[in-house]
Amino acid sequence: MAPSHAAKRVLVVYYSQTGQLTRAVQSFVAPLRDCLDIEVVDAAIAPREPYRFPWRFLDFLDVFPESVYLDPPAIAPVAFDPDEHFDLIILAYQVWFLSPSLPITGFLHSDAARVLAGRPVITLIACRNMWLTAEAKVIALLERRGARLIDNVVLIDRGPPWSTFITTPRWLLTGRKDAFWKIFPAAGVSAADIEGAARFGRALRSALPTLQGAPTQSLLRGLGAVRVDPHYIASERIGHRSFLLWGRLLRRIGPPGSRPRRVALVFYATFLATMILTVLPVTLAAAWLLRPFLSGRLRAAAQRLEAPSGSNCDRCGEFL
Repeated sequence: MAPSHAAKRVLVVYYSQTGQLTRAVQSFVAPLRDCLDIEVVDAAIAPREPYRFPWRFLDFLDVFPESVYLDPPAIAPVAFDPDEHFDLIILAYQVWFLSPSLPITGFLHSDAARVLAGRPVITLIACRNMWLTAEAKVIALLERRGARLIDNVVLIDRGPPWSTFITTPRWLLTGRKDAFWKIFPAAGVSAADIEGAARFGRALRSALPTLQGAPTQSLLRGLGAVRVDPHYIASERIGHRSFLLWGRLLRRIGPPGSRPRRVALVFYATFLATMILTVLPVTLAAAWLLRPFLSGRLRAAAQRLEAPSGSNCDRCGEFL
């Protein structure tokens, strides 16, 4: 049935390369579609030059400098009028190299992003396990557009970190995400966590129709929307600094796809593998030794980074 004239209008902007994020978005907004007082408008972002999946190895590395430096690719025309009014915008994205995926960066830099001006935004992230830097970049781009973040929902791969170093690249480079060797779990966000994202839609379905005007503060608190692992905070900072240095060098060597740059990417891949096999274990050991002295500061930082939605689950029972 068509929504009533007083319906709250929700725009859902997303780009999904593997299909995982599409499933998460569909689960999230499914309860909204059942409400006659809410109109949902879907907008899948499409880059003018598609990114293939599964990736070729060097093609995957070749997007790294532009991802880190937020160099926007051209995107195809969007399926909505940027001058339309929406009461809420849901922006769903993947994380590429500790940054938002390039198509989402392209959207946030495009003329279509003027739809964000003055609007409340909920971000929905589906990723391996590191997203803090990417979200900080997205928040900065939203603020530049005059939008305000009211909630953040993060779905991660719950596999052990040591296993995701294998399972995630295998998925991205071969398209295979199944468990294997009786050691490695399936890659990606679990089906249960994707299905569980419907609780956020149920909370919005309950809250949105009764609001006078657009929401100005969190609607998803108490639903376990986001949990920050304190041990990743330092790792992300170190990794991002390395990405910035290498990204600057690779951009100077040549444009994407150029032969000099692809040769340099082979050296970068060797460096990255060496870092993972040597420096990373030492860093993790040092972090473990320092944990008793830094635990208080790390917990405080994690709590701050979990805002605005937080990790508390006291309302989950209402929306199961």
